[in-house]
Amino acid sequence: MTYSSATPADALPKGLKGVTFLKVHDVHHWTDRTFSFTCERPSSLRFRSGEFVMIGLVDGEKALVRAYSIASPNWAEELEFYSIKVEDGPLTSRLQHLKPGDEIVMRAKPVGTLVHDALIPGKRLVLFSTGTGIAPFASIIRDPETYDKFEQVILTQTCRDLHELDYGHHLIEQIRGDEMLSEIVGDKLLFVPTTTRQESPQMGRMTDWLRDGRFADVTGAPLSVETDRVMICGSMAMLQDHKKICEDIGMDEGSNSSPGHFVIEKAFVD
Repeated sequence: MTYSSATPADALPKGLKGVTFLKVHDVHHWTDRTFSFTCERPSSLRFRSGEFVMIGLVDGEKALVRAYSIASPNWAEELEFYSIKVEDGPLTSRLQHLKPGDEIVMRAKPVGTLVHDALIPGKRLVLFSTGTGIAPFASIIRDPETYDKFEQVILTQTCRDLHELDYGHHLIEQIRGDEMLSEIVGDKLLFVPTTTRQESPQMGRMTDWLRDGRFADVTGAPLSVETDRVMICGSMAMLQDHKKICEDIGMDEGSNSSPGHFVIEKAFVD
């Protein structure tokens, strides 16, 4: 039997109790390794920009779900997600074939540490990402609250090749093309994309940029415990490398219950 939003709640098997079925609106394949999609947003869903939910697909009589950052801001009418493609991945091997009109499932309990509440006040918000780790920051840079709290927002994304940066460039263009957002953001947002394999105007890992001074050259000042607040999202190695740099300059890691100078998100790391 195939289960969907049309299935009466009392006919759903135990493994699908409590899930919400969401219809997919649009799918965009950015590269052969990444794609994004939008879907309907339940009217009851409330979340803070930067949080994640568990989404996935029906797998027999249960839900196969994984943690995905909500890439859309908290005011958006749709939900947006940005994902990597893993050919032998239990979920992404199937999720990458979504088409408009298909349905995903969601267990709606937004959580996460990449939120304003986990940081103490500061002047600059620095968002370090690699690959699809940019997803929670796609939400944060489109949230007006971000620009109320910080004088400058710096988003970095490091990928192997130039075309893997297309999603980030699209976000910046979207903000600039939005009449209301562009007025709120103004010149406060700086996007710093770098590559590690394909030659580009800006090469190298951001950890190297932080150590050799290139970060300060491009952003106007080195990373500082006095002025900067940091969010980090990427692989485990990337998280640890950036965490050490933050701690070496005196930054304390924050959480929802105890705000600090920087936060990391481990939910997406295997």
